[in-house]
Amino acid sequence: MAGQVHATVEGVLVMIGFGSIGRGVLPLIERHIGFDRAQFTVIEPSGEFAHLLQERGIRHLQVALTAENFADVLRGLFPEGKGMIVNLSVDVDSIELMKLAQEMGVQYIDTVVEPWPGFYFGSDLPNAERTNYPLRERVRELGKAYVGGPTAVSCCGANPGMVSWLLKEALLRLAADTGVPADPKSREDWAGLMQRLGVKGIHIAERDTQVSARAKPPGVFVNTWSVDGLLSEGYQPAELGWGTHEKKLPPKGHAFDHGPAHAIWIDRPGADTRVRSWCPDVGPQYGLVITHNEALSIPDYYTVRDGDRAVYRPTCHYAYHPCNDAVLSLYEANGAGELPKAQHILTAEEIVAGGDDLGVFLYGHAKGAMWYGSRLSCAEARRLAPYQNATGMQVTSAVLAAMVWAAENPAQGFVEADEMDHARCLEVQRPYLGSVECHYTDWTPLAHRINRFAEDRDKDDPWQFINFLAV
Repeated sequence: MAGQVHATVEGVLVMIGFGSIGRGVLPLIERHIGFDRAQFTVIEPSGEFAHLLQERGIRHLQVALTAENFADVLRGLFPEGKGMIVNLSVDVDSIELMKLAQEMGVQYIDTVVEPWPGFYFGSDLPNAERTNYPLRERVRELGKAYVGGPTAVSCCGANPGMVSWLLKEALLRLAADTGVPADPKSREDWAGLMQRLGVKGIHIAERDTQVSARAKPPGVFVNTWSVDGLLSEGYQPAELGWGTHEKKLPPKGHAFDHGPAHAIWIDRPGADTRVRSWCPDVGPQYGLVITHNEALSIPDYYTVRDGDRAVYRPTCHYAYHPCNDAVLSLYEANGAGELPKAQHILTAEEIVAGGDDLGVFLYGHAKGAMWYGSRLSCAEARRLAPYQNATGMQVTSAVLAAMVWAAENPAQGFVEADEMDHARCLEVQRPYLGSVECHYTDWTPLAHRINRFAEDRDKDDPWQFINFLAV
């Protein structure tokens, strides 16, 4: 697919990590980003795909970044303090990289706030401190020290990232369809619009239907994207933004006792916490409440305050149905009570059918519920770019959009996807999203039960979180 060059990275370009997302981003960078090939370096420890870099004349630095060496390695690559870091790694502390990027004067992008090893597994921290809430608060506090510094885009892939841009499009569509005037400019305008529309909550509702011709081998964790990424976030506690309409905490639910208190956590793994949700075609489905930054950034961004008091905030969380092989892999891991020793990421060539529907599911408004998002098949992803399946392409194209926005807005300091120009980002990304669709439904979480069993339900308000939760 021939592409327009949207922006140019001036100076050094460094990509950290070269897993499935790094390999997928690379051809998009070559198509749409102007850069000096002689100043492009990829840092990763395995060397498994070094031949792809060698073929393109891109430098490969085969080293694992650690707390002891990361500063020296990166400073040596930016002698003039000019350029961009695209961090797509695991086990490399994002906050430390962000601080270093600010000190060096270079731009920075990542898809998750990643800690050093020892946070996700084997940690002595209380479960409340193993959530994303304290990680995000550290980033937001750090950003206050670098206002107007080099742009640092925190947590910008498909989700978190793209879904925040789709949410703004969805709100404008809902406003148009319900006759509500809408011309939001500021954060306060957007929050006020969501409040006027009566949105009680948002699921980041995803259904991955990609399948391989080969059955999942026992004992192998199979997924369509990073296995390490899914395991890391899946075995953090479930976490969600907590709306002002909610009446009571769920079982094992806890409020945070510090910071803006716009979220709660549940004392059980997100990968073993199910909610009722909805996606196109399949309709009602189970999703997993796996913690993600957008479950925190969205409710924070859309809070309406009267002084220090929050008068409106939507509930927000991920409701993720992974591919069938990943569901079986999680079931297997949960049953065994240990992390898998073998893992495999399905390549585009292995996948014989299916795709990924990823969108925002807005509920509680005048039209009931609405799903708005990207519906991309693996077959189309293959046609659009190499090294892609449908899930990966929704992420890699969002990273591309973040790079373009950062290059065009080089001195914005620390930002999240909610604070970026959603129209510009989606303009860059849309050619890679398949069909972006809007679907309304009269479904509620009180509908569709097989037989009747004792459940804690609120029949007066179908949109209470307790009605979504499947225990």
